[in-house]
Amino acid sequence: MLKAVILIGGPQKGTRFRPLSLDIPKPLFPIAGLPLVQHLIEACVANEGLSEILLIGFYPSAQIQPFANEMQQIYNVTIKYLQEFTALGTAGGLYHFRDQIRFGNPEGFFLMNGDVCSDFPLKELYEFHKQKKALVTIMGTEATRHQSLNYGCIVTNRETNEMTHYVEKPSSYVSTLINCGVYVCSPDIFHTIGAVNNELQERYRNGYMNGTREAGYIQLEQEILAPLAGTGQIFVLPVVNWWSQIKSAGSAIYANRHYLQLYKTKFPERLARSKGQGETCTIYPDVHVDPTAVIHPSAVLGPNVSVGPGATVGAGTRLKESIVLRDASIDDRSLVMHSIIGRGSHVGRWTRVEGTPSDPDPNKPFTKMENPPLFNKDGRLNPSITIVGCSVSVPSETILLNSIVLPNKELSRSIKNEIIL
Repeated sequence: MLKAVILIGGPQKGTRFRPLSLDIPKPLFPIAGLPLVQHLIEACVANEGLSEILLIGFYPSAQIQPFANEMQQIYNVTIKYLQEFTALGTAGGLYHFRDQIRFGNPEGFFLMNGDVCSDFPLKELYEFHKQKKALVTIMGTEATRHQSLNYGCIVTNRETNEMTHYVEKPSSYVSTLINCGVYVCSPDIFHTIGAVNNELQERYRNGYMNGTREAGYIQLEQEILAPLAGTGQIFVLPVVNWWSQIKSAGSAIYANRHYLQLYKTKFPERLARSKGQGETCTIYPDVHVDPTAVIHPSAVLGPNVSVGPGATVGAGTRLKESIVLRDASIDDRSLVMHSIIGRGSHVGRWTRVEGTPSDPDPNKPFTKMENPPLFNKDGRLNPSITIVGCSVSVPSETILLNSIVLPNKELSRSIKNEIIL
């Protein structure tokens, strides 16, 4: 029997994803027509023998539990949300709910960070884990030397794939092999976490922690994985599958494109197709359109566009490299490129909403999605995708360029390189 644990964090996390996470929890943000965490659930349930998926985080239960109930009905697998009383870190939450994870004596469990996207090779990862008889197996991928500094860097024995050294976000170059935030763990990992927890509790009792963090807070990467390096218990499976983290809104556009590409082979029924003049709109693949969305036949969509439930797209409107969320409306003859249109927002006629793509360089191998700072050294907004928050009104015959608009705003003019608070 197998289980899966998905760490989804909480409302204090994911600040770089704002304003998109102001009205919806980041794990439930729709990418290619599905909530972000549903892509992970879908990858997990494809594995034979998986009996239960546990979502661990500190969002209020009312925000996550209805989603968990819906997923359980869709996939016919037990799916539960376990709410932390406070942020406990990537290993603290695991240890706090160790009895629920170990219930039923699973052979092992997948552990996944809830903000990663990939064509997850979980079956291959689990077979590798069993072959190595590992305590923990990490899914790894290559990055450039520069980008590796933003991730957990791994050094391995090239012959055995044993991890010999690990540094989380090093200050100088260590390795181009990085941690994807996807693991297979043996239940024995709780003995290791328990020993660390006991040591931390002793330091609390003796006053050494000085209120620097909550009791029970344990980081998997720094306090568990790094000390295990070189012990012969932790191994790494390098993969070449597409992988990305969802940290910024720009990474959502990037992930949207790749999930739409995956749909071609795995779920072609989720992709919209042009059926000819007058029957439906013109489609440049790949595009996902929710069945409840209303698209004018003269509109042009694609490539890499997702249109959510209840959204409307007017006559002659052009959408490209964008996400349009639930109940948003875009009037006639408008253009939306490299942008996200928030839930319930309205874009008027003859309006241009455009951002600047922040994709990895396709000519460089192993490049990952960058998460540049919001402002440059001069205090100016860095060009990136344009984000229109929920319930925003953008007037007709205006331009919205490289800007961020917070929810519930009614614009009255064209905007360029601004944040509208």
